[in-house]
Amino acid sequence: MKLFTAILLLTVSFLGATVCAGSPLATNPRTMTFPPMTYDIPKAERFVLANGMIVYLMSDRELPLINVTAYVGTGGIYEAAEKVGLAGLTAAVMRSGGIEGSTPEQLDTELEFMASSVESSMGADLGNVGMATLGKNFDRTLGLFAGVVMNPAFNQARFELAVKQSLEALRRQNDDPKGVADRELRKAIYAGNPLGRFPTPATVKGISRDDLLAFHKKYYHPNNIILAVSGDIGRQELEEKLNLLFGQWKKVEVQLPKVPWPEMTMKPEMLFVKKEIDQSVIRMGHMGITKENPDLYAIRVMDFILGGNGFNSRLMSEIRTKEGLAYNVVSYFDVGRRLPGIFLAETETKSGSTAKAMGLMLQLMTGMTQESVAEQELTLAKESMINSFVFGFTKTEMIVNQRARLEYYGYPLDYLEKYRNNIALVTREDVLRVAREYLHPDKLIKVVVGNDTKFDKPLATFGPVRSVTPESWNER
Repeated sequence: MKLFTAILLLTVSFLGATVCAGSPLATNPRTMTFPPMTYDIPKAERFVLANGMIVYLMSDRELPLINVTAYVGTGGIYEAAEKVGLAGLTAAVMRSGGIEGSTPEQLDTELEFMASSVESSMGADLGNVGMATLGKNFDRTLGLFAGVVMNPAFNQARFELAVKQSLEALRRQNDDPKGVADRELRKAIYAGNPLGRFPTPATVKGISRDDLLAFHKKYYHPNNIILAVSGDIGRQELEEKLNLLFGQWKKVEVQLPKVPWPEMTMKPEMLFVKKEIDQSVIRMGHMGITKENPDLYAIRVMDFILGGNGFNSRLMSEIRTKEGLAYNVVSYFDVGRRLPGIFLAETETKSGSTAKAMGLMLQLMTGMTQESVAEQELTLAKESMINSFVFGFTKTEMIVNQRARLEYYGYPLDYLEKYRNNIALVTREDVLRVAREYLHPDKLIKVVVGNDTKFDKPLATFGPVRSVTPESWNER
């Protein structure tokens, strides 16, 4: 400690003497330059079990923790129209409804005792079952995880509880104005497509426990699963344990139902949902792109400049920083993996600035299609995207899941390795070209949830208004 104090005092004295002598700083931080960052994308080990289950592993011996995620080829878009909500209920009751040999209560208690977790979820085009545990409890937790994946019991009481919870969520769904705006926009953009469907009491009540069993039997097979494993375990040990638990699980050919392509014709609309609130929720969007789009990287850079670059984006700089109209305003292309995603711009503002905020958003979007971005804007966007890329690989769990997701969605094997270079190649001309081709301010579907008696201008300023009354279900 004495030595440290002496060094500290000597350093302070030296700096003080330098400042007193009037010596200028050696470098102005605003003009400093640095060589390009080099970074090798970490690899994960990949192997395949005899029954077709694909496994990605990234060992990490630093902490005695192990995480496993199963990516299952299923999703809500494969439900029948009269049973919307089936996929989500299946995922929920897979976990809550116990497994063969363990009641729901026993499963919950044992996982809690080990400080382990097993969770199941469902997206539009992806099913997940995940687990996390201490290394010392890996064998038993993996056994319970395998039970949830292969042999869920779908306990009748837990199924009925899940149905009641779903109905209650539907009853309360209009309490959240943001949720209302998001739902109505998606329904309008994906009208007539499974991506635009949402559960109703009729579809939920039409689902039986047998439907859950059939849905699980149809999609949950080893050759329809990719496992991502990270943590305190090696390849040989993991493969032995997986073969022990999953080795007898037979592969079955899985046929995903054909999902129709959404209608790509963009028709502008101005939708209004009346709600007695002091703040307007604004959503604007139109049909977007898929991951196969050859202009993907230029679109990402354009997107970043317009609304994805935090406080440096055009939307944030103008609408929040300069005008003070909103706390947050963003835009982005949600790139579709199986089917086209959407372009979305969103914000919330006080009722009295609704039209002003909307007008500025439209003006800034239109501006992207009229003039090239400044070289400084482009450089900042590309450097930010390239330099922040490394933060997607700070944990082994993130790395191995990245690799599993890329294979699940059919990305090129070298997608990550080429990502930074593809971003670096984008030019000002590219940004203007893709803005003109893929960004359509004149074809946006606009949704506002709020109190029109307090708006600064009528919504008819932006086109003919269609009032929407969201479905309301008050039954219990």
